Amino acid sequence: MGSAESNLASNLVRTATSMPDRPALKVAGQDITYQQLHGMAAKLAGALRANGIEPGDRVALILPNVPAFPVAFFGTLLAGGVVVPMNPLLKAGEIDFFFTNSGAKVAFVWPDFVSEATKGAENSGTRIVECGPMGPVEGSFDGGEPIAEPTEREGDDTAIILYTSGTTGRPKGAELTHDNVNLNAKRCAEDIQEVTPDDVIMGCLPLFHVFGLVVGLNAAVRVGASLALIPRFDPAAAIKVIGDEKVTIMQGVPTMYAAILNHPDADSLDASSLRTCASGGSAMPLEVMKAFEEKFGCVILEGYGLSETSPVASFNMPTRERKPGTIGLAIPGCEMRVIDEDGKEVPDGTVGEIAIRGDNVMKGYWQNPEATAEAIPDGWFRTGDMATRDEEGYYTIVDRKKDMILRGGMNVYPREVEEVIYQHPDVLEVAVVAVPDELYGEQVGAGVALREGSTATAEDIIEFTKERIAAYKYPRTVWLLDELPKGPTGKILRREVRPPAAG
Repeated sequence: MGSAESNLASNLVRTATSMPDRPALKVAGQDITYQQLHGMAAKLAGALRANGIEPGDRVALILPNVPAFPVAFFGTLLAGGVVVPMNPLLKAGEIDFFFTNSGAKVAFVWPDFVSEATKGAENSGTRIVECGPMGPVEGSFDGGEPIAEPTEREGDDTAIILYTSGTTGRPKGAELTHDNVNLNAKRCAEDIQEVTPDDVIMGCLPLFHVFGLVVGLNAAVRVGASLALIPRFDPAAAIKVIGDEKVTIMQGVPTMYAAILNHPDADSLDASSLRTCASGGSAMPLEVMKAFEEKFGCVILEGYGLSETSPVASFNMPTRERKPGTIGLAIPGCEMRVIDEDGKEVPDGTVGEIAIRGDNVMKGYWQNPEATAEAIPDGWFRTGDMATRDEEGYYTIVDRKKDMILRGGMNVYPREVEEVIYQHPDVLEVAVVAVPDELYGEQVGAGVALREGSTATAEDIIEFTKERIAAYKYPRTVWLLDELPKGPTGKILRREVRPPAAG
């Protein structure tokens, strides 16, 4: 039997009841209290129900880091719905897949993205609801009595579907349950960051991304801390917010720390309030870590996780020795192993694939039993990340089994980009690969072979792709080749494709 307590939104209700006047969100110098956030979410939940949204129905969010995101997130959960967070930079073709695959009935969309979302909704019939900073535009989505108490759910019911592209073909929707997210938020708040109601967390990670959504928003709501939001990351804005709002906990990907450190305003930043910094998404360069800590007098703790693990799986714990360059130890409730191709554990110090088991591992991929069985063949989730473990249980990522490109903490899957480039009439063959980049860690590059007689240029290919895919995915570098390297079966050998300068 389900219960209101099992619903992830019960954290908001509890905090709003016990600390009604405490600021939940800080944005542009204004505070929104927990009581206000709960009130707005309850009103939205009532409108969802009045507009035909039943428990288990999917609701998409295409919003930047504005209060409307937490309002729609918790409003959907209060009504018993399933949240489908989406990157606002997606194009109509990508949106069409997300809407159609998830069966989203309603999408809450920021004005800048309404036209793309409307085009993307043509096949699915998803209702587009335009949102201002605090929620749906006045009069656009009303009705119903507020739903202030969470709709009953089972702990194993799906709360969020997070789309994560595979190395082949279409993105897959990782189903995170109410228990998955609630327990991970609890561990992030209590065991990893030691968050208290007096803390102010820096909300510069996108809330549509699992790191910002769980480690930031849900961890803050669980304990009654404040989340200081920046609509979109910008180092100058981050520096201002850290000083003005007396931020105590920063969360970011390494490129964010580097951008703040290297910004002209960094010297004037009063970071005396900053206590703990959490970094994930990609490996933190040791020079950046050292320089940031020295300049701002704080500690950066590195961790590791994936959409499929809700997200945090390991962390350098504040109560244990920190080992820079590692992703730390498995968090409570989560087991990690390093395994070989046969699923057997390898000795410490040997490279193998990280496998994860625990209460943070997703329920499965939405309506995709084949992919679920492949990812979790024996109760252990295969991450595709290659690592070693030392004798004290600290893990170090060595490489990725998948060909994924990690651009500033955002996953880019070569196959997806290649499929778009192949739509260009002059392209014969293409291989998309990672190109090292000082700011982003990795950039998207593409080696392209054109059809005979073609006059297309590298710039043409870049522009063509840019119009059809999210801005962080299109290749910044394209180089033309007579033909691409291939194996004996004629398969393109992506790993042998290198930008000209790399030789």
